[in-house]
Amino acid sequence: MNQPGKGMRVGLFATCVNDIMFPSAPKAVATILERLGCEVIFPTAQTCCGQMFTNTGYFSAGLATVRTYVEAFDGFDYVVSPSASCIGSVREQHPMLAEQGTGSTHASRHDRALLQRARRLAERSYDLSEFLIDILGVVDVGAVFPHKVTYHPTCHSLRVAHVGDRPLRLLRAVRGLQLIDLPDAYTCCGFGGTFCVKNPDVSVAMASAKAHNIIATGADYVVAGDNACLMNFGGLLHRDRASVKPIHLAEILAESRTS
Repeated sequence: MNQPGKGMRVGLFATCVNDIMFPSAPKAVATILERLGCEVIFPTAQTCCGQMFTNTGYFSAGLATVRTYVEAFDGFDYVVSPSASCIGSVREQHPMLAEQGTGSTHASRHDRALLQRARRLAERSYDLSEFLIDILGVVDVGAVFPHKVTYHPTCHSLRVAHVGDRPLRLLRAVRGLQLIDLPDAYTCCGFGGTFCVKNPDVSVAMASAKAHNIIATGADYVVAGDNACLMNFGGLLHRDRASVKPIHLAEILAESRTS
């Protein structure tokens, strides 16, 4: 297979949710990128993107995660993650947090250097679907997945990371895959990070509507680019004993005739 990534050193940003609960997704990212010739490295110093802290106003705690991210990934050509939500946080929130740090009367030369490093690294940080299409120029990654699949476009992937139709383009190129449209696909699943904790009744109602639409497609699998969303409505699918199974986009793309 053609290897457009040959010579590229890629830092794998697993994200805390995937690292703790869904390690198969970052493993799948490594499988795909190595198949395409990239050298994939998992820096063990990585932690969280800090989105939860930032969204709830704990900027100092969020800034600490920016420092950790920069130190863990600054030496790579690119950073790739199986979470558009966390990549959106890196690109939108990290520079903002680092800039806040330079506004203090006690700001140092190191604080100003962090801002520059965070900005440069944000520009090299990509969701998997973006990296495959925009950087490697690949749509067909050699995947084979002979099943009926429906796709849920997560809110942050659309409105923060702006991945657009890239995941759909990748899915359409998978051999044997039958892609089924999801009714009301662009409505939120109700997770929203801390939203589901602060507004559990509303979140469950939203997730229930999403699960209903997923079941109505008759698909074997529901796919998304963020495991937090898959976990949210996946719990309701499991509770209702639905046959449709949640799966991350990377796990489908990693499947091949030789895997």
